[in-house]
Amino acid sequence: MCCWVYLAFYYAAAKIIQRRPRRFKTRPINRDRKLTGNYRYYQKLKNLDSPQFFKYTRMSLPIFQKLLDMIKLDLQKQRRRDTISPEERLVITLQYLSQGTNMQVLAWTFHIGLTTVHQIILEACNIIWERLSPLYLKSPSSEAEWENIADGFLQHWNFPNCIGAIDGKHINIQAPARSGSLFYNYKHNFSVVLLAVCDSKYRFTFVDIGAYGSQSDGGVLKNSVFGKCLEESTLKIPKPTSLPSSEVVLPYFLVGDEAFPLKEYIMRPYPGRNLNDQQKIFNYRLSRARQTIENTFGILVARWRLLKTTINAKVENVDNIVKCIVVLHNYCQTEMSTSTDLYCPPGFVDSSDCPNGTWREDAPLQSVGRTGANIARKTTYQNRDNLANYLVSKNGEVPWQYDMIKQSMLLK
Repeated sequence: MCCWVYLAFYYAAAKIIQRRPRRFKTRPINRDRKLTGNYRYYQKLKNLDSPQFFKYTRMSLPIFQKLLDMIKLDLQKQRRRDTISPEERLVITLQYLSQGTNMQVLAWTFHIGLTTVHQIILEACNIIWERLSPLYLKSPSSEAEWENIADGFLQHWNFPNCIGAIDGKHINIQAPARSGSLFYNYKHNFSVVLLAVCDSKYRFTFVDIGAYGSQSDGGVLKNSVFGKCLEESTLKIPKPTSLPSSEVVLPYFLVGDEAFPLKEYIMRPYPGRNLNDQQKIFNYRLSRARQTIENTFGILVARWRLLKTTINAKVENVDNIVKCIVVLHNYCQTEMSTSTDLYCPPGFVDSSDCPNGTWREDAPLQSVGRTGANIARKTTYQNRDNLANYLVSKNGEVPWQYDMIKQSMLLK
């Protein structure tokens, strides 16, 4: 008797929660999407207007085609005769990432269902990350690779022994359900933190995505896999070496702002305002090298404008979307810098010739808040002083640094 009661209850519940039958296999208004949808407009851009094609996809046609060839088989679906092609799936995803377009708007303009757009974007983001990250976001794994990055900072930014610039930015998100204040940051928004390290050519080498917005840069670094590897010295960073044309021996290090603690592997500026000329020159030279990470984030946000919006997705999906954007940035910065200057043209980033790059015309991402007290070992303070002495010596100075200090004093 008990079993019959249970079965009766089961079937009654099944009828109540039975899914509403679909009214249409495809909505009537979307059945002619191949003739009237936005993909038709994309095909005209592809064949007739190269500048607009770049604005539409953030890539030149050869670079777009190379990306499509790399992921086409993974994007291919063979469930229906009128299936959406891999190329159209990639175009929809790039539109969402590059313009920050609402998914419902994409569904209307491409004449497909909202749920379909949602699935296409999430699947494509995962595929792009899986295929591109081993090639374009491969972290240094040998001493030679670290030394190559350090050579880039020395040649392009006149800063020795630097193996990267580090910073963290807030990615605004819709408040996750039942998250309390974990994602609530000091700017009174809900966010996750993108902590990143870049090389001298504005390419990311390490990223950590998804930390709570309430954390500081230093806190995110301490709890990240990258930060733990730095502490445990497991990244195969070369041993301390002498500075160019000098007998001063210093370890290799990252450059960061005041939010980061002074460590053997992190060089930060001198704090305070009452600094002597040597300390001011050190801060200027360090800031000049650290400018690379600001420019990298600037390019990232200017090209992939979804990051300027409040992303409405689950936290795990936000992480996957941001990872996809990061690896697409590295892909474009690597592939397009050798052929064209479309992705990062002259004057687009900050430099000595152009103090304010055009990426600053748009509001940048919010920086993560500072940490508390910064107490370091005596040897790390000595390392900073030794580097400051070197940067004002005959072998380490650059001719314009004194003019920059004078200009800053006149501005005050």
